[in-house]
Amino acid sequence: MNIATALTRILPQSRIRARYIDRVSFASDAGFYHLVPQAVVQPVGEEEIISLFRFSRQHRVPLVFRTGGTSLSGQCITDGILVDLSQHWKRIQVEQNGELVRVQPGITGAMVNALLKKYSRKIGPDPASIAAAMMGGILSNNASGMCCGVKLNSYHTTRSIRFILPDGQTFSTEQPADYARFETDCAELHRRLAALRDEIAADQVLYNKIRDKYRTKTTVGYSLNAFIDHQHPLDILAHLLIGAEGTLAFISEAVLQTVPDYPYKSTALLYFPNIYAACSAIVPLTQAGALMVELMDRASLHAVENMPGMPAIVKTLPETAAALLIEFQEATFSELEERVKQFLASSSALSLFNDPVFTNDPEEQAFLWKVRKGLFPAVGAVRASGTTVILEDVAFPVEKLGDAILDLQELFRQYNYLNAIIFGHAKDGNIHFVVTQSFNTPEEIDRYDRFLREVVRLVVDKYGGTLKAEHGTGRNMAPFVETEWGGPAYAIMKKIREAVDPEGLLNPGVIVNEDADVHIKNLKELPSVEQEVDRCIECGFCEHKCPSRDLTTTPRRRIVIRRELKKLQAAGDTANHKLLLDQYQYEGLDTCAVDGLCATACPVDINTGDLVKRLRRENHSPAANRAALWAAKNFNKVEWAARTALKAGTALNRTFGRHTMARLTGGLKKLVPAMALWKDQLPVPPDLGVLRNPPSLPQADSTVVYFPACITRMMGTYQGKPKNGMETFLSICQKSGIAVVIPDNIEGSCCSQIFASKGFASAYAFTANQVVERLWTASREGALPVVIDVSSCAYTLHHLRPVLSEANKGKFGQLTILDSVDFLHDMVLPFTEVKRKKGSIVLHPVCSLEKMKTSHKLLRVAKQFAQEVTVPPAAGCCGMAGDRGFLFPELTASATRPEASEVTGKTFEGYYSSTKTCEMALSEAVKKNYESILYLVDEGL
Repeated sequence: MNIATALTRILPQSRIRARYIDRVSFASDAGFYHLVPQAVVQPVGEEEIISLFRFSRQHRVPLVFRTGGTSLSGQCITDGILVDLSQHWKRIQVEQNGELVRVQPGITGAMVNALLKKYSRKIGPDPASIAAAMMGGILSNNASGMCCGVKLNSYHTTRSIRFILPDGQTFSTEQPADYARFETDCAELHRRLAALRDEIAADQVLYNKIRDKYRTKTTVGYSLNAFIDHQHPLDILAHLLIGAEGTLAFISEAVLQTVPDYPYKSTALLYFPNIYAACSAIVPLTQAGALMVELMDRASLHAVENMPGMPAIVKTLPETAAALLIEFQEATFSELEERVKQFLASSSALSLFNDPVFTNDPEEQAFLWKVRKGLFPAVGAVRASGTTVILEDVAFPVEKLGDAILDLQELFRQYNYLNAIIFGHAKDGNIHFVVTQSFNTPEEIDRYDRFLREVVRLVVDKYGGTLKAEHGTGRNMAPFVETEWGGPAYAIMKKIREAVDPEGLLNPGVIVNEDADVHIKNLKELPSVEQEVDRCIECGFCEHKCPSRDLTTTPRRRIVIRRELKKLQAAGDTANHKLLLDQYQYEGLDTCAVDGLCATACPVDINTGDLVKRLRRENHSPAANRAALWAAKNFNKVEWAARTALKAGTALNRTFGRHTMARLTGGLKKLVPAMALWKDQLPVPPDLGVLRNPPSLPQADSTVVYFPACITRMMGTYQGKPKNGMETFLSICQKSGIAVVIPDNIEGSCCSQIFASKGFASAYAFTANQVVERLWTASREGALPVVIDVSSCAYTLHHLRPVLSEANKGKFGQLTILDSVDFLHDMVLPFTEVKRKKGSIVLHPVCSLEKMKTSHKLLRVAKQFAQEVTVPPAAGCCGMAGDRGFLFPELTASATRPEASEVTGKTFEGYYSSTKTCEMALSEAVKKNYESILYLVDEGL
């Protein structure tokens, strides 16, 4: 059977992804297992889900649901049909003034919290992966995190859910009528669940075991506490689904009780002489009201001690040392002060290396949490090529935690995991350990198997702990569920599985699995490929940042494909290698915006854009490189030609209709795929006269060099505005008492971004060196700051050093280069008076601002000149990437859709950004005119 063809009977072809590249790229998730699906489907509604359940049963094909793919234990891979929910299941509704939130499975936890922020609320679960993890996985894994413990996890904060059973029946615990309907329409399932409830109630030993188990964190097996927390079988089933890892039903919607998001926080990193001393402080800290108590062993501290900003004391700590990162959170500052004061008064009873130092500064707090969250990637970044990172989580009784950690460290030494680290949520006795492991030889697989079985014995037999505190059972702990729970409890879990999904087609092999060796089967192979690829741990944290995520591929999937190409090459499979390489051109290279935002979310700082640039560079022919170098050396001619073409195109549109050029270039693109498309947003080129005769300011308070980007010189006009972008910048300078110097030879000057992004190395190096020399002269050898009016160009200028000559590196180091946002924030706002404010405006912070960490400056500037400023939570890279929007308009359309949906239909007085091409992309998406932030400031001065 051709499964892709068969699926077209229930889904449109556009939402069935069964090409070789699709199946290969979706074969990996964040875990260390690997299964290639027969097809990937993207349903949009419940009817299609029901049809997929029917198809699965009819053809005996397994069905697995995936949202963010950040699970670490093999929960969301399959050799059947993979159901991707990441695109079309993102609805969210805040209810009861933020007390409740209604979510679909495909929205990230961070996005939910972003929408709850104005209510000072958040969801209870707070996993470290919350920026990428989606609600479907957060619920299905019963996620918890750093401060929610066992009381505020997914299980305890879910108020109602709507779900679809494998037989296609749909129920909602929000609907009273569904309780009676469940009794009649699912009579046998109702009876069996009720019987299991009664069986547990009658077995006092099992009942007590379940109750005791869930007083600490555990996600091993099904949530058996549902049988003692609830009476009605529908409520029992609904709560069994939380933590069921997608093995029982499909959760289409859930309503969660939110928790307070305290505005006042105080944070400290405490150092102890040994693990025992640190663990002895856990209970006193908890009693003192610390909301977060995060443990780090000495190996963890070694991994981060060289991070810029780390306290010098860390390097001096003895090898036995440990640390606790703690945080108090309160609703008022006075309550917070009192909490900290009371703790400090009693801290002398703790065995501390130094006096505790608390900080209320958000940036300092963010750094401390970056240190804690950087532990996992710190090991991943330095692991040997070809090895994977395994992050396991276990929990022990808090009073036994110190001894358990020492025993675990001994296992590391015994099995030669010399770079292993331990950290975790100490308040709950929940620790994570990270090891690096190769699965490329039978000996390595055997080592891991023996090590894991020793860990199981240590956790379960010696300390009565739990094998999975918050990451879910998955394939790697499925063989040991019975070991932890015992025969009677495991028998009940098997009965649950059989009662709800008798054919066993929903995520088979996860939680209930009779194969004692499943944890060492279907292991992910990670061949050595190239530097960027080899460092990737396939966690998926990058994917929500990627502008092509809903169109083609993501950074993680681009890397997965590179690894597959290497494996095919090694196997001598030339046919599939060529097929995958051909498909990769559009999916992996052409539609990558090379914006680099993936690196801002990547735990090991991989910029997949750099990888794509290198691959593009390697693909260029000598003739193409020569042509690019000619263009770089004659950029004034290129600029003149572009301006002329824009004028001609505008004239044609005026003569024959406003869509003439769009139709003409669209037709030509069918014949010449490399043809750039005309955009209706393309403006008339501005008059450059102002650059030749800039206004003078004899009594200026300060002076800057103004470098108008080539984009500004070619496209710097705005609809309905009397001034072009350059005139607007100069107007601001006049009003602010700032004199302006324009570099000589400005026409033909370029920041080099156009050549860097396309991978033309020689042209990039030539242009970079040329622009540094010109700015050196214009700035009076670095005496004057240089301001460029396009944020993406500013980012490019900041990162020229690697391609500069030694002489120009010296000059570059003395230049001060400011983006227009830096200029407005640092040089204009402090010395001017705002005369006019707009009412409500919306901002699009471009990705360059995020990479330069200056988005907050854009926001502060906007708040000075507008009464209300909105930054859409879904704001991200627009995908324009200089020219991608002209060559592949489907990329910008896909990338801007989430942000546009938040802006469209609302009324704002102004729409602002700081890069012309991005403004064009957003204008097209929102159908409103986005302008440079310079206009907002000029009109307000």
